[in-house]
Amino acid sequence: LLQHHGGARVDIYEKLPVPFGLVRFGVAPDHPEVKNVINAFTQTARSERCAYYGNVTVGKDVTVAELRQAYHAVVLSYGAEDNRVLGIPGENLSGVYSARAFVGWYNGLPENRDLKPDLSCETALILGHGNVALDVARILLSPLHLLRKTDITDSSLAALACSKVKRVWLVGRRGPLQVAFTIKELREMINLPGARPVLNPADFTGLENAIKDAPRPRKRLTELMIKTALEKPGEKMMEVQAVAAQAAAPREWGLKFQRSPQEVLPTTDGRRARGVRMALTRLEGSGDSAKAVPTGDVEELECGLVLSSIGYRSWPLDPAVPFDTQRGVIPNSSGRVEGVPGLYCSGWVKRGPTGVIITTMNDSFDTAQSVLEDLQVGVLDVSASREGFGAVESILGSRGVRPVSFSDWEKIDAAEVARGKAAGKPREKIVDPQEMLQLIGR
Repeated sequence: LLQHHGGARVDIYEKLPVPFGLVRFGVAPDHPEVKNVINAFTQTARSERCAYYGNVTVGKDVTVAELRQAYHAVVLSYGAEDNRVLGIPGENLSGVYSARAFVGWYNGLPENRDLKPDLSCETALILGHGNVALDVARILLSPLHLLRKTDITDSSLAALACSKVKRVWLVGRRGPLQVAFTIKELREMINLPGARPVLNPADFTGLENAIKDAPRPRKRLTELMIKTALEKPGEKMMEVQAVAAQAAAPREWGLKFQRSPQEVLPTTDGRRARGVRMALTRLEGSGDSAKAVPTGDVEELECGLVLSSIGYRSWPLDPAVPFDTQRGVIPNSSGRVEGVPGLYCSGWVKRGPTGVIITTMNDSFDTAQSVLEDLQVGVLDVSASREGFGAVESILGSRGVRPVSFSDWEKIDAAEVARGKAAGKPREKIVDPQEMLQLIGR
């Protein structure tokens, strides 16, 4: 918007004192290169036509109606901050967590800072076959010396140092051709030092034919799984020591297919998870649209830690905004919210919780394009001036809310980087919002 319209001013409102949302709190700590997008965001935020107001909860501290009175256009881009639930007995037992909360815990998301997951068991079960599931498995099995150099939080690093987890199963309802993770993440997992992949060759028989005409990314991903499943350690062009090291790897992980969780099984005292009963499934249809149907057979898998990674979901933000509760999105057309001119949406709340940063970035360009078109054709009436932050500031003031500016964030950022430097990390995240506010003199 700033680039394509010389007169546009953009104010960003954020619930937390700190910016960058999913890039800061979702991207795995051992993927620093993915976080480089923060540099571009920072350049934008430093433009004199852009302002950042953190520590403001839209829908509570200021309503969408109040924002619409203050601005010509309002874009909702608040993502999917909840997780889908399994909806099975036992999912509230101790030892069962959502992958979303677990990721938030090791990434320093304030709301998850007190999660204290119990890592005292040897076997963990992750329900889901997406990149988040692989991230969680990788963090659980990564050698500590690799994690120590990342911006993982201090307390989660300490917990992982005492972890007894040495086996991680990633379980999905469908087959190898329907996994949702990408090849880069899978390859990283296969090459993880000190951990060996356990893939059952029987799961992959006959798949070479099935993927002949598949799109290239799916084909390459499946070929990598087949190669990993069928390779005998000795067939690898590796030195003898490497083969021995792989065979004796203290930790292991594997993919299990066509299993659908039915119940988390409790320990005898009824308090903790001791395993998961799963329905075996068969696939009806093929490709991405294949459905998993229970066969009637069941299987129990022992594990003391269950992480559910079956997707995220968005919540309605404010009664004034239309919301499709079935699909978990704001009904829209190219980002224009249905029936509410001047209101737009972008990201997961617009399209549903799928895709990676580049997908969401292109999606936001699409919404920006809609705003610019509406400006051009006069759908947005800019003849009457709007007060923007001036109006919102007095509303927030009357409610005792003091926003955090971008230069305030830069003080927090500097403190985090300084603390990290002392520990040989890129940063040590502050996980308590109160501490963040104290740091900027609140």
